[in-house]
Amino acid sequence: MQDNTKQNRTNPFFVPYNTPHDTVPFERIRLEDYEPAFMEGIRRDDEATDKIVNDPAEPTFENTIARVDPDKGEHYYDLLSRVSNVFSCMMSAETCDEMEEIAQKMSPILTKHANDITLNKKLFERIKFVHDHPNRELTPEEKMLLDTSYDGFVRSGALLDEEGKEKLRKLTEEASMLTLQFSQNLLKENKAFTLHITDEAQLDGLPETAKAAAAHTAKEQEKEGWIFTLDYPSYSPFMTYSTQRELRKQMYMARNTVCTHDNEQNNLEICKRLVNLRRELAQLLGFETYADYVLRHRMASNTEHVYKLLNDLIEAYKPTAEKEVKEVEALAKKLEGKDFEMKPWDFAFYSHKLQMEKYNLDAEMLRPYFQLDKVIDGVFGLANKLYGITFKENKEIPVYHPDVKAYEVFDKDGSYLAVFYADFFPRKGKQGGAWMTEFQGQWIDHKGKNIRPHVSVVMNFTKPTEEKPALLTLGEVETFLHEFGHSLHGMFANTRFESLSGTNVWWDFVELPSQFMENYAIEKDFLRTFAFHYQTGEPLPDELIERIMKSRNFMAAYGCLRQVSFGLLDMAYYTQKKEFTADIMPYEKEAWKKAMILPQLQETCMTVQFSHIMAGGYAAGYYSYKWAEVLDADAFSVFKKNGIFDQKTAQSFRDNVLSKGGTEHPMVLYKRFRGQEPTIDALLERNEIKVQHKG
Repeated sequence: MQDNTKQNRTNPFFVPYNTPHDTVPFERIRLEDYEPAFMEGIRRDDEATDKIVNDPAEPTFENTIARVDPDKGEHYYDLLSRVSNVFSCMMSAETCDEMEEIAQKMSPILTKHANDITLNKKLFERIKFVHDHPNRELTPEEKMLLDTSYDGFVRSGALLDEEGKEKLRKLTEEASMLTLQFSQNLLKENKAFTLHITDEAQLDGLPETAKAAAAHTAKEQEKEGWIFTLDYPSYSPFMTYSTQRELRKQMYMARNTVCTHDNEQNNLEICKRLVNLRRELAQLLGFETYADYVLRHRMASNTEHVYKLLNDLIEAYKPTAEKEVKEVEALAKKLEGKDFEMKPWDFAFYSHKLQMEKYNLDAEMLRPYFQLDKVIDGVFGLANKLYGITFKENKEIPVYHPDVKAYEVFDKDGSYLAVFYADFFPRKGKQGGAWMTEFQGQWIDHKGKNIRPHVSVVMNFTKPTEEKPALLTLGEVETFLHEFGHSLHGMFANTRFESLSGTNVWWDFVELPSQFMENYAIEKDFLRTFAFHYQTGEPLPDELIERIMKSRNFMAAYGCLRQVSFGLLDMAYYTQKKEFTADIMPYEKEAWKKAMILPQLQETCMTVQFSHIMAGGYAAGYYSYKWAEVLDADAFSVFKKNGIFDQKTAQSFRDNVLSKGGTEHPMVLYKRFRGQEPTIDALLERNEIKVQHKG
């Protein structure tokens, strides 16, 4: 290697990685590498755009559209996506103050760059020419790319006059900064709160795993006793099992009032501004509301269809949900006395007691059977049974943290398919929750080589301790299957253009592959492949499996309405036609009222921490979780009929859905697999909701 001073040492983003499968060389990347790589990526993008617009030849699909979504081997757009993928993955999984500073600095620059491309008049003229006069018969994938490119420019303001373009630029730049601010405020607020317990009596009711995890957190912070946080693996067991009502209240109020306090992390005005910015943007582009703008590219297609889905679900599920909540309240009064008034911080605690009374089934009873290593084997084994693929850990592939594992994935014919990273445990600088992401997408280059994807699943499961391996709840097994479903969508991708590949599909289709996989979590024949007691090796007993099956719909109607209430809140914000000036906290309670069963506290607020619709791409799209449930129940009903491991059905699902990405309209792809449009019936049947669905 050439002799470099620190100043001009080779930036790893600028040279071939020379790693197995060209995987990211994390150990060589320094914080100071990101900004120059972003800036050089932007420069190369600009150069590539100039080449397209200055091409003297008449615009064609090949010399214009295929180069806007370019072959990475031949064209220049590689570097920016390369560094952006790594940086955004690290911002979620391994961030620090310096990374946040880089994000703050680069966010407006990258937004401006994206706007410069989409508002490039000459580039749009060429795209419009091809759109209006295609030079040849296009394949469905090429047609989709052409339409998506053209529409992307139009939706980004290409048909606006100069004044309109400038206004749009300002709106998107401000929205980009505010979404970043929203996320950083939320992360800071969630990390700021801890419940520090030094008296062991106050741990009453908590399972050993929760105590051990809290002791571990305290030890990490060099404190005595036990520390509980607002991270889900810490918060959820506390609210479910702690007998200390006052402490439950403290935890609940902390989690449900984040970003509403009189400090720099308050998100109330940010949310209001984001709602207005998005409405202004949509109206500038000729749409009445932001929801109209978004739904143009969704399976649901318009607000009427979304409201029909949400209202059908309320009608079908509300009577059962009300019964479920009354049962919990009745049990609480039976245990605590008839004058007991149930509060929100009591609901998880007493609904768990009801679950125990009805089914004698508790998440902690199952945990010893779900050792993470065995669950991994089970999930990989399921993929093998369905699709014939195999996973092999490769320690030569660099990882960004010692907790992360990297696997090579091979197809049933033995050919290399993908790289799969798994990052399971919480740590400082890592966001809560679970997600799937990509370090590299899939595409076919100009030489015909199929560039395979590098996908990653990131979760926050309870860490192993000195005494115990990592043991999951059934809910966490479902979470793993969910993210793994997204990763299969990424790994099976087999399209020519990266922008239409893998999970690059319409938002209300993207959750189908993930939610589909969750169905396996309670299938007896799947559980038998991996659910063994971590100490005795005994298989999960049949009678426990029976209880899982019986309890699968425990609180299902309440859970459905909770999701529907979030969908209603989302639509309430993004169907605004005029300036939104209401106070967010009371407005929120009104917006979701018809789906809400439990009484609401005035001082709590969901909106300020609702990352999905404020900062995460689900604005006017939260309904898509329920939409995808309708799809996944409908799709899984085919497997139930043909056999849950039926390879022929799985091959059809892979060929028609998982490998196709966004190359055709999702309803076309779905009908090719299913033979018909989906109905709500399979979901109602799965949840044992006895109702005659109208229409």
